[in-house]
Amino acid sequence: MSELWRGVGLLLRGFGWWARRPAAMALGLIPAIVVAAVFLVGLIVLGAWVPEVAEWLTPFAAGWPEFWTGVLRIAVSAALLGGAGIIAIVSFTAVTLIVGEPFYDRIWRSVEKSAGGDIPGVDYGFWRSVGDALSLLGRGILIAICAALLGFIPVVGTVLGTITGTVLTGWILADELTSRALTARGISRKARRALLRRARPRVWGFGIATQLCFLVPLGAVAVMPAATAGATMLARTLVGEEASG
Repeated sequence: MSELWRGVGLLLRGFGWWARRPAAMALGLIPAIVVAAVFLVGLIVLGAWVPEVAEWLTPFAAGWPEFWTGVLRIAVSAALLGGAGIIAIVSFTAVTLIVGEPFYDRIWRSVEKSAGGDIPGVDYGFWRSVGDALSLLGRGILIAICAALLGFIPVVGTVLGTITGTVLTGWILADELTSRALTARGISRKARRALLRRARPRVWGFGIATQLCFLVPLGAVAVMPAATAGATMLARTLVGEEASG
């Protein structure tokens, strides 16, 4: 449990970067706001049409008693919205990291610089960030599908799907957000994930805390700069360096 809370604490320390580098952190809000606005419109449109989509997906229930038809279609609607929410959150992170590459690079460098010594010099690169973001998106879609399928389970499905989606999405968020600092140290994707697995409770703590913040309305916008700073500190601990900050 101590390692789990250590991961949560690293995210909280990321928020402390607002006091140390307010200009860099404020710039980190810009890409998050733009992407969030686009995604919010998409979710509103889906929410408006989800009853019709649920009805279209369940034509076989048309002849059922009205109560059970309603229960099924509410469950389908909840599963669709839950899955769309997970896809939106994971897609938001992936797209925001691509759009905001120069802004988050400044935050990462400020955290590394505060620890003293040289900033790791292996170039992360735009196309590598795109590749990592697409990997994040693909895994996020698979998680969303699993969460949506769990949502079909009567009574407990929605809760079970939400918990599963939150836990699994937290892991891949931690993976993606630490990728810059670890790649800059010359660590391959395979080696990166081995490091994450060796510190599972710490990674879970950071990732789940970040994901829970993302679930709050506009939380993803407010938390992205802090999550970038916190993930850099997490990456430093994974390779045995001081977290700084």
